[in-house]
Amino acid sequence: MAFIEMRNIWQRHDGHDILKNINLRIDRGAVFALIGPTGAGKTTLLRLLDLIDTPAEGEIFLDGTKVTTTEKVRLEARRRMAFVLQKPVVFNMSVYDNVACALRWRGMPRRQVHERVEHILERVGLTEYGKRHARTLSGGEMQRVAIARAIVTGPELLLLDEPTANLDPVSASRIEDLIAGIIKHDVMTVVMATHDMLQGQRLADRISVLVDGEILQTGDPRDVFNSPRNRQIAEFVGVENILDGVVASNEGEMATIDINGTLIEAVTGYPVGEEVSVCMRPEDITVALSKYSSSARNSLAGEVTWAVDTGPLTRVEIDCGFPLVALVTRRSAEELGLKKGRQVYATFKVVSMHVIKRH
Repeated sequence: MAFIEMRNIWQRHDGHDILKNINLRIDRGAVFALIGPTGAGKTTLLRLLDLIDTPAEGEIFLDGTKVTTTEKVRLEARRRMAFVLQKPVVFNMSVYDNVACALRWRGMPRRQVHERVEHILERVGLTEYGKRHARTLSGGEMQRVAIARAIVTGPELLLLDEPTANLDPVSASRIEDLIAGIIKHDVMTVVMATHDMLQGQRLADRISVLVDGEILQTGDPRDVFNSPRNRQIAEFVGVENILDGVVASNEGEMATIDINGTLIEAVTGYPVGEEVSVCMRPEDITVALSKYSSSARNSLAGEVTWAVDTGPLTRVEIDCGFPLVALVTRRSAEELGLKKGRQVYATFKVVSMHVIKRH
């Protein structure tokens, strides 16, 4: 039995469908990420899970109990949850009192409150900030207070809405490390919304892609990122090479695909004449100055149109009759002299490509 289940959930606002027929099953102890662009409906879905809002249609279950029935059931369920909002929210009091308030509301004895708060402040790196007024802190520090206040009660379900969206890179990295630590050491189910694909990939066991209020794909992060179900998902998860073509031949799922008159080989079950899109990640393309013998079945001559360093890697754009983007190490780029006008070969294996039907 799933710990959290959403069945046929619809949500509307001013006559518009914000969420459309959402069906989700999340196991106890799982780390589940909702990824999608701004306005996709991620926050709306989290608010429904936190039982702040009621769905227009559908049912929500927590640990097998339907929680969209009475106010009493809803409140009992909410005591088992904690929600950290996208924009840090802190109360007009000290850091210590911010973290302690939920325990005091639950009637915990003062000594236990003190022990629990001190322990949590140490975990989030705010031991020295207990007496500071929470609203004098930086954005990253306030988010740590919000997370501390959420986990101090030991919730069974932790909901995170874009927890690093409004932070600078250093603060975002610290918050992400903190969340990773919570995931590793605490016994709780985590559902987080993020538009950061890499963050979802790093932290989550499973991912759902939410676009325009609909879940387009759910699965293991590697499957979603490497085998997107359609072009819309491929573009969102950052597949830079999406090549439109037509299946020219296919024998035993070893197909030849015609892309603007250039033939490449790929593994796919689509029949001859099917219009398809071929997805390739830049890191799966090898760049060389000459055609060489290898297990890769595709090696295309081309001309470098642009090369730019991005940290330790160089992003190379190549015109092969159609544009390709490759990522190589900066050292390799220097040794090969990869600059505009350089003649090169782009090589890639059939197994590195993912073929989807073109809509």
